[in-house]
Amino acid sequence: MDEETFDDLMVSTDAALIVVTTAAENERAGCLVGFHSQSSMSPQQYGFWLSKANHTYQVSLRATHFAIHFLTALDLAMAQRFGARSGEDTDKFRGLDTRSTEQGVPLLSALPNRIVVERIAMLDDGGDHVGITARVISSETTGPFAPLRLSRIGDLSAGRDNDSRAIDPKAGG
Repeated sequence: MDEETFDDLMVSTDAALIVVTTAAENERAGCLVGFHSQSSMSPQQYGFWLSKANHTYQVSLRATHFAIHFLTALDLAMAQRFGARSGEDTDKFRGLDTRSTEQGVPLLSALPNRIVVERIAMLDDGGDHVGITARVISSETTGPFAPLRLSRIGDLSAGRDNDSRAIDPKAGG
């Protein structure tokens, strides 16, 4: 397979970015995500993929609900906050105005365009990300907006390298 051609195709899609937040057992987590899409119109469902190297992935294994915050073109600082820091050594929520859903999912006041979802299934096909399919249980928006796209974030270094998986696949965990 020609990896360069595949990479060129993926770059040309210029994905809109989201911040996914969740909580389990009083532990909050959130990360920047570029892999996501509506996955059903009726019933309303949404799919997103989390890096296995990510702290949010570890929390997601115990979580049932998530918030999908859609970033506007003006939300670069939030993309940097949730994309360039690791939740293992940083409280990404410190100093932010948040409220929690009844399931404990943190909602970021600075990112009001969002859906709250309940996990239906998690698929681990052996790659470096897991896919989560979820049922939409609520949605909020301030109206139409221009999304923050991958091409606008520049050379953002991830909080954790994708090669440093949170759970070693060979360890059987």
